[in-house]
Amino acid sequence: MCGIVGVVSPGPVNQLIYDALLLLQHRGQDAAGIVTLLGNKIFMHKAKGMVRDVFRTRNMRALPGNAGLGQVRYPTAGNAYSEEEAQPFYVNAPFGITLAHNGNLTNAQKLKAELFSADHRHINTESDTEVLVNVLAHELERTTRGLPLTPQDVFSAVGNVHRRIKGSYAVVALIAGHGLLAFRDPFGIRPLCIGRGEDGTIMVASESVTLEGTGHRLERNIAPGEAVFIDLKGNVHTRQCAESPQLSPCIFEYVYLARPDSELDGISVYQARLNLGESLAKRVISTVPPNEIDVVIPIPESSRPSAMQLAQLLGLPYREGFVKNRYVGRTFIMPGQAVRKKSVRQKLNVITSEFKGRNVLLVDDSIVRGTTSREIVQMARDAGARKVYMASAAPPVRFPNVYGIDMPTSSELVAHGRTVEEVREIIGADALIYQDVEGMRNAIGKLNPQLNGFDASCFDGVYVTGDINPEDISRINEARVGQEDPLEENTTRLAIPNPQEA
Repeated sequence: MCGIVGVVSPGPVNQLIYDALLLLQHRGQDAAGIVTLLGNKIFMHKAKGMVRDVFRTRNMRALPGNAGLGQVRYPTAGNAYSEEEAQPFYVNAPFGITLAHNGNLTNAQKLKAELFSADHRHINTESDTEVLVNVLAHELERTTRGLPLTPQDVFSAVGNVHRRIKGSYAVVALIAGHGLLAFRDPFGIRPLCIGRGEDGTIMVASESVTLEGTGHRLERNIAPGEAVFIDLKGNVHTRQCAESPQLSPCIFEYVYLARPDSELDGISVYQARLNLGESLAKRVISTVPPNEIDVVIPIPESSRPSAMQLAQLLGLPYREGFVKNRYVGRTFIMPGQAVRKKSVRQKLNVITSEFKGRNVLLVDDSIVRGTTSREIVQMARDAGARKVYMASAAPPVRFPNVYGIDMPTSSELVAHGRTVEEVREIIGADALIYQDVEGMRNAIGKLNPQLNGFDASCFDGVYVTGDINPEDISRINEARVGQEDPLEENTTRLAIPNPQEA
């Protein structure tokens, strides 16, 4: 999961991209980068860290131009601690191309071998983004026969890219002297939308909140398999470049990843979470009688809409029982189990009066590794709760994810190979209630009947690309991002307040 943005504007874009990346900070806290284009010249600055720490005044002044792109990184492959693997990536031929992407290529190792042996291109990092930019560059070189570069050339190249690469990818790329390219994988697993400002600025971004928060109007979502090429005069060219596209977005975007004020593929993330709460309420009734629950308390932040809806439907008080430290990042996207466990009590503190002597129902958006849930249940007990029930707005996460979410190994998933009762014992709750897969699909899917379905592979084990087997998962795990910094032991990387959680 990363956040990407691309802009073509009548005026300078450096500040606009910076502002857009702040609105995408929840999608990645490890590194950030901005590239701008002035005529044929490319300017770039990228580094590890949060947006506000990576870019200083001197860096912004060194990013002139009226077109550009940016990315915030959450690594799922390669090395999380390598400056070289911060995005965007650059290749100088043909034309000069910079590229950033959100997602995960499932055949990156095979492509890397092809690029070396057949395409004669060198890959210098473990990043699948470097693989992707070289595949695009090679296909552009093949389809282009000199200048000028036409949109048709670009679309032909993207079509070839679709045929070669597998997995999930939403892409923004700058072609020096020509314009901005954006495209999405044939299943639309990772989100991408396009909008326009009153001054003629055109922006593409991972989430609609990026457009709205910078004064642009959301026009539409880029279709799965579609490519959009915006030339430097602001003319927009589009084409469907995939052979059999179907819209099957990642359902975890709605459960947890995206901001609640975003709209993804025609679905309000906030409304999706309200619907999940409604569906979850029915599951709670079948497990714990509402008269045995004194209060409903969300685990901040993503679960709030679901918890509020559940409490309203069950006629129960809704209370805030946890106060969040705004200066600690989301524990789910911190590398390393020791770091993740250590940070739970750093980022949450209880309001004792809301727990003491009560039977509390805690509502979370999902339970992935179980580490946070176990700590929070114990915190509730320490605060004097008589009984602690736990409800998850998402079903049990039982299967590895290969499309860009950092939960790829089965051994890390608390629900893998275990019954709900066994998970309940591990986290220490008096009762555990999960959403069911069909309930989740229906709750979100009914908000846009146009969808073909969702990728819900981490819940049901069905991978929408149809090319994933146990051997592939093992191979992908080998390329997985390292979990500990060799230079630092058990340290928590601090984050600015998550825009989603402010």
